[in-house]
Amino acid sequence: MKDYKIENIRNVGVIGHGGTGKTTLVEAILFDCKAIDRMGRVEDGTTVCDYDIEEKKRQISISTAVAPCDWNGYKINFVDTPGYFDFVGEVLEGLKAVDSAIIIVCAASGLQVGTEKAWQYVNKCKIPRAFFINKMDRENADFDKTFKQLKEKFGLSVAALEIPIGKESNFKGVVKILERKALVYDSKLKSMIETQIPKELEDMVDTYRNILMESVAETDEELLDKYLNEGFLSDEEILKGLRKGILNCDIAPVFCGSAISNVALTTLLDCIVNYFPSPLDRVEFKGKNPKTQNEEIRKSREDEKFSAFVFKTIVDPFVGKLSMFRVISGTITQDSSVYNSTQDKIEKIGQLYILKGKNQIPVSKLKAGDIGAVAKLQYTVTGDTLCDASSPIIYDKIDFPEPQISMAIKPKAKNDEDKISTGLHKLLEEDPTFKITRDVENSELIISGVGELHLEIIASKLKNKFGVEVVLDLPKVPYRETIRKTADVQGKYKKQTGGHGQYGDVVIKFEPQHETDDLIFVDQIVGGVVPKQYIPAVEKGLREAMKKGVLAGYPVINLKATLHYGSYHPVDSSEMAFKTAASLAFKKGMKEADPVLLEPIMHFEIMVPNEYMGDVIGDINKRRGRVLGMEQKDGMQMIMAEMPMAETFKYATDLRSMTQARGSFTMKFARYEEVPPHIAQKIIEKAQKENKEEI
Repeated sequence: MKDYKIENIRNVGVIGHGGTGKTTLVEAILFDCKAIDRMGRVEDGTTVCDYDIEEKKRQISISTAVAPCDWNGYKINFVDTPGYFDFVGEVLEGLKAVDSAIIIVCAASGLQVGTEKAWQYVNKCKIPRAFFINKMDRENADFDKTFKQLKEKFGLSVAALEIPIGKESNFKGVVKILERKALVYDSKLKSMIETQIPKELEDMVDTYRNILMESVAETDEELLDKYLNEGFLSDEEILKGLRKGILNCDIAPVFCGSAISNVALTTLLDCIVNYFPSPLDRVEFKGKNPKTQNEEIRKSREDEKFSAFVFKTIVDPFVGKLSMFRVISGTITQDSSVYNSTQDKIEKIGQLYILKGKNQIPVSKLKAGDIGAVAKLQYTVTGDTLCDASSPIIYDKIDFPEPQISMAIKPKAKNDEDKISTGLHKLLEEDPTFKITRDVENSELIISGVGELHLEIIASKLKNKFGVEVVLDLPKVPYRETIRKTADVQGKYKKQTGGHGQYGDVVIKFEPQHETDDLIFVDQIVGGVVPKQYIPAVEKGLREAMKKGVLAGYPVINLKATLHYGSYHPVDSSEMAFKTAASLAFKKGMKEADPVLLEPIMHFEIMVPNEYMGDVIGDINKRRGRVLGMEQKDGMQMIMAEMPMAETFKYATDLRSMTQARGSFTMKFARYEEVPPHIAQKIIEKAQKENKEEI
C-alpha cells in the first residue's frame, strides 16, 4: 500500500436523506479513481458499499461502509452512511471517523427531512460540511430552487461553488464559480473537459460569485471590512477565506452533478482535495486521562503517542468480530499490544486491514488520520478508545438515541431459544442502538430499536447469520389488579387424612392502599388465636397468591391485609396449612372487595414542529391520552402528555408518519391507572380464554 502524508488524507462522510444516491455517488467516484474496474448498481446489488444480504434485498444502505480511493496522490476515505432514520446509529458511528461530510440532496426532491437531520448531526458533531446536489439529469431537477431552499433553511453559510450547464436530460457539466471555468462531460473520453462558459450563464456566474464573496466575507472581519469598503475580494482572498470558513463550519459549499451518469464527479474530487480539511487541520482531539480524569489533548500527528477510536464493530459468524477504528494520533503496527483505556485491558493486535466495502486489504501499519480495522479483539466494543499504555486517553463515546419501539421476539421452532439469545447478543455488539430485555412476568424476550424496519432487519439477520427463524409480535401489556372496597373474610383450610391432618384458619381484612405497590401486611392477632410461628406463613401465602389476581391472572398491587382473627389445632396445624388458608382468604376477599384491572400509564415528552401540533394532539386524544402541557424548546414545541402503554407500541412509526419524520419523543413509566370497564372486559375475557387453553 502507498504511504500517504497526513496532509494528503481526506476522511469524508457521505450523509443525507434516503434515496438521494449516496451509495451510487461513492461507487462512481471509486470507478473514476480506478479503485474498481466497473461501476456497480444498487438495483443489481453490485456496489462496493452495499454488500450485506439485507442491503441487496431491500436496495437500501443499512450499515456504514468505508471505501478508500486515490485521487492525484491524495487518499480519500469515503464513509457511506444509511439515509433511513431507523439506522441513525450507523450515521453517528460514521461521523465519528471523518473530518468533513457531504450532505447529498436530490435535485428533483430538493430539501427533505433527512437533509435537515444530516445538518443537525454535523452541527452536533461540529464537522465541516458541504452539499452535493445530485441527480441533476433527472426530470424536474432544479438547481436554483434546491439551492434557494438550502439557503433559506441553513442561512448565509450556504454558498455555491458550481452551477450546472444544461437542465434535466441535457445536463452535461458545471461552471466552477471561483475559477470561472466551464467543464463538460465527454462520454467518449469518460472525463470532464474544459470549454467556454455558455453566454446565457455569464450573468448567473456573477450572481453566484457575489453570493460566495459575501459568504466568505462574513467569516472574517478583515475580509468583511475590505468587502464593505471596496465591494469585492480577490480570488486569493476568496480561496483563503473559503478554506478557513469550511474548516470552522462557517461555510457550507454547494456542488452539483449526477452520480449515475458520472457527470462532474471528478470536479467534486478536486474540490475535496483543495478545500476540505485533512486530519492535520483538525487542531486537536480532546479526551480524558482515565487515571487522573484530567483533560488530555492529542494532535493528528505521527510523532504523538498512539491513540484510536473504535467507531464500529462488524460481527460475522465465520470470520469473527471486526473492529473498525480511526487512528487519531501516532502509529499502530500489526502484532503489537495496545491498551484499551475504556475497558482497562491490554489487547493483542493481529493483522491490520484497510476496508473497501467487505474487502479486507492487509497492511502492516496504520498512522494518524487513517481508517482501518483489526479482527478478533477480545474486550473491545464500539465506542472504546485504544491507546499507548504509557500515555492513556479516553475519547468521548458515541451518544446513541434511545430505542423507541419494542417487540416480543419468539422462535418459530421450539428449541431455538438459546440460538436466539446468542445471535442477539452478537448483533448487539454490532448495533448498540437496540436493546434486549426479558419480561419475566410474561415470559417474553423483548427487543427494542429505533423503528419497525430496524427490528425487522434484526430478525432477518438472525435468520441469515445465525440460522434461526423468529416471529415479531406486540409485547404483552403488564396489567395489574387491585381492589376498590374493603372485605373482611375467613380462609379456612381443613383436611383430614389417616394420621396427621391439615388445619389453618385465618380472618383477614383486605383494603386498598396507595402508599406502595407492594403488600402492607398487618398482624393484629391477640391472645395467640393464631400462634406466632404461623404468622410469617400467612404473609408468605398472601404474597404468593398476589402473583395471580382473580380477574385475569395479573399480579395484584396496592393491597393492605390485616390478620386479626383465626384458630388453630394443636396437632394438625402447620405452616403449609396457614399458607393455604391465607391464599383461600385472598381469593375470597379479592372477589368481595370490587376487584379492578389497572394498566401502565406512560409519560411522554414529544418534540414536534409547530405545524404538526394539531395532528399530534388529536392523535394523543384518540389513544385515550391527555395533554399535560406545552412549551417552546429549540425552535420546536415540546408536548408533555400521558398515554396508556397499550396504545403506544407503534407510536414511533405513527409519529414519524404524522410529522414527516420531524417529530421525536421520550417516554417513561408514570403509574398504574384503572382500565375503562368496556376495555377491561375484553382483556379479562381474552386472559381467561388463554388460561383455559393452557390448562
